[in-house]
Amino acid sequence: LFAVLVALYEEPEKPDSALDFLKHHLGASAPENPEIAALRLEVAEMKEKYEAVLEENKKLKTKV
Repeated sequence: LFAVLVALYEEPEKPDSALDFLKHHLGASAPENPEIAALRLEVAEMKEKYEAVLEENKKLKTKV
């Protein structure tokens, strides 16, 4: 982080957004890894299944 801040200080043309500059130099703006995209999709699917199970649980509790 310190090295990135030094690079920002030494930059002749200051960027419009220091935060964007930090993200760029820390690699946060790099293209997303396919594994990460697949994991995000899996998490979304699991959330949907979780919500369905919660709803089913509510229905079964009302029957009991």
